[in-house]
Amino acid sequence: MDGFKIINDPVFGFIKLPNGLLYDIVQHPLFQRLNRINQLGLASVVYPGARHTRFQHSLGAFHLMSEAVKSLTEKGIYIFDSEAESVEAAILMHDIGHGPFSHVLENTLISGISHEDISLLMMEAINHDMNGRLNLAISIFKDEYHNKIFHQLISSQLDMDRLDYLRRDSFYTGVTEGNIGSARIIKMLNVKDERLVVDAKGIYSIENFLTTRRLMYWQVYLHKTVVASEKMLVNALKRAKDLTREGHQLFAPPSLDYFLKNDVDRTWFESYDEALQRYADLDDNDIWSALKVWKHHDDRILSTLATNLIDRRLFKVVVSDSKAPEEELADLAAQIAAKMGIGMAEVQRYMVDEVEIGKDMYNPADDSIGILYKDGTVKDISEASEILNVQLLSKKIRKYYICYQRL
Repeated sequence: MDGFKIINDPVFGFIKLPNGLLYDIVQHPLFQRLNRINQLGLASVVYPGARHTRFQHSLGAFHLMSEAVKSLTEKGIYIFDSEAESVEAAILMHDIGHGPFSHVLENTLISGISHEDISLLMMEAINHDMNGRLNLAISIFKDEYHNKIFHQLISSQLDMDRLDYLRRDSFYTGVTEGNIGSARIIKMLNVKDERLVVDAKGIYSIENFLTTRRLMYWQVYLHKTVVASEKMLVNALKRAKDLTREGHQLFAPPSLDYFLKNDVDRTWFESYDEALQRYADLDDNDIWSALKVWKHHDDRILSTLATNLIDRRLFKVVVSDSKAPEEELADLAAQIAAKMGIGMAEVQRYMVDEVEIGKDMYNPADDSIGILYKDGTVKDISEASEILNVQLLSKKIRKYYICYQRL
């Protein structure tokens, strides 16, 4: 490896990207497409600054991974150069399978296959182009490599993915409470019994990280207006797909048209090679281009939903801790049907929705965060913390969002 490229990142400053395998990944078309996919989907309806991309996030996560490898090595944990390069390659590509608007496409234009599965398909495609140079990176990503700390650095309660997106999303949304001490957390990382742990000196940074994550979810990612906007987009795509099935000709860029006309699921991806390329061609611009044209379509439902999204006429949202009575939703649907002059069944499918959202921020049973003391003992953060109410943190919060067309 000779030399490196320098990228000026607004969050972390200068990021060094070594020439060779890592630079070749970034230059690959499947990675470059992340430049055309926003990290936070429709969160910009609430936070106008949230326009950063999956490309920026992936580079940030790579930077934190290289810092974590350096920090662990300085503590005497032996990491082969090939392992370091492969775990950095894996974190670079961890989000490569994301489609436009974050998770909106899953279960709308595609079904039965997650973005993680598609990430793996894309990694294997890049690996094919690179003559097998990503074999170890893919093994780490799939958690098949014998040294488990590398997979923990990519996917765990305290991975480099989370450390970057919390810092980055906080920066771009302006939600300053989300600014976690990622540098200190990385300096405090250690390994005990082949498991990633945190030195006891870093306990306050971990407490801050867990409370911050909770705040960012409810204040940014699950903000009621963001949820309502995503529901409008899901319903617009659902209506477009339904109309296409009925034989209507809708404007759509070729990559979007492919997913409107076909029921693409895991089996479809396995059966048709072109599915992955069509998916790779799909980005935020395709969806916005279609919505601008659909705004003028003669179908009342499609044009209303497209206009809502283009002109920011958002669904009204009511948030509750309990499920709404069926008659309340039916009454609401009846009012919208009368106002818009469309049938009740169509209103209930596209214009009024109750979204149930449950989120647990920390699950000790699932993937705990261990705190390492000087005497070599390890305690879970739930036992080690004096101030965190981990029972409260790990409690699954459920909220019900009624999203409906404004009258």
